[in-house]
Amino acid sequence: MLALLGSRDENLRVAEELLVADVHVRGNEVTLSGAPADVAFAERVFTELVTLAARGQQVGPDAVRRTVAMLSAGTAESPAEVLSLDILSRRGRTIRPKTLNQKRYVDAIDANTIVFGIGPAGTGKTYLAMAKAVQALQGKQVNRIILTRPAVEAGERLGFLPGTLYEKIDPYLRPLYDALHDMIDPESIPRLMQAGTIEVAPLAYMRGRTLNEAFIILDEAQNTTPEQMKMFLTRLGFGSKIVVTGDTTQIDLPGGQKSGLKVVRDILDGVDDVHFSELSSADVVRHRLVGDIVDAYERWQVNQDAQEAQQKSGPVRAGGRRHGR
Repeated sequence: MLALLGSRDENLRVAEELLVADVHVRGNEVTLSGAPADVAFAERVFTELVTLAARGQQVGPDAVRRTVAMLSAGTAESPAEVLSLDILSRRGRTIRPKTLNQKRYVDAIDANTIVFGIGPAGTGKTYLAMAKAVQALQGKQVNRIILTRPAVEAGERLGFLPGTLYEKIDPYLRPLYDALHDMIDPESIPRLMQAGTIEVAPLAYMRGRTLNEAFIILDEAQNTTPEQMKMFLTRLGFGSKIVVTGDTTQIDLPGGQKSGLKVVRDILDGVDDVHFSELSSADVVRHRLVGDIVDAYERWQVNQDAQEAQQKSGPVRAGGRRHGR
C-alpha cells in the first residue's frame, strides 16, 4: 500500500486529480465510487499500479500519469508491461521505456534491421537507441557500437576550434558521450574506444566503409542532406543494425538545404525490414514543461504557415478575382 500511494500520498493525490471516480483509502483498502464507467476505468488504473508495485517497480506520480494516459488512449498494451520492460541496468539504475510509443520504438529496434526514430527533443530517441546498442554489445549480438552525427552548427558560428582533430569535433559528439557514460562504466570507455569496440565519429568518416556486425546509430539525422543519408544507409554490412534518430522541426542545414531525414520516408516507403517510429510531445520524458513547450512551438508554426499562405494568396475582390500588383 505504501508503494502504491507513494511518499506522503503523492501518487494518491495525482490519481484523485486525474480520475473522475472518487477515491477513498482506509487502511489497506482502496474504495472507488461514482458512475460505473468511471469506476471501471479507475479500477483498471489501480490494477496496473498494483501490478507495477508487486513487481518491485518504483511507482511515482509520473507512473500514475503515464498509466492514466495509456489507458485513456484505449491501447491494447498493458501499462504495467510497458513500464516494467527493462533494457539495461547499471549500478541500481534501470533504463526502460516510459511511454507506449517508446516501447513500440524499442520493439521495432528488436524486430527490424533499420529503424528511424523521429520526434521532438526529450522523447528518448537517442537514449533508448544507445541502451539497445549497449544491450546488443553485452549480449554479443554485435561486436562493436558506432555512434555518428553530422557536424552541423546549431544556429551559431562556432568559428575556429583549437586542438587536435578529435578535440575539434568533440563538441558535436558530446551528447553521445554523455549518454554512453550513463550506460557503461566511465573507466572502461577509453579502453573500449581504443580497441575499436566503441567508435564515436562524425558522419563524414563513414564514407567508403562497410560496417559488419555493428550497432550503428546516426543522431541528429535531420541535419543530413539526402546524399549523406543515402551514403550512410548504404554502409550497412552483414549482422549489423542501424538506428537513425532526428527531429524534423530542428533542421540546422545552411542555405535552406533539403533534409535527408524528411525525404527518406518517401524513398524507403514499403521497403521490407525498415521501420519508422513516430514520437510526439506526449512521449517527452524530460521536465513536464518540455512537452508543453514543444506543443506551443507547433501551434505557433501552424499559425505562421497559415499567415504566410494568406499573404501569398493576396487580397481578394468581392467578385472573387485577386488584385493585380
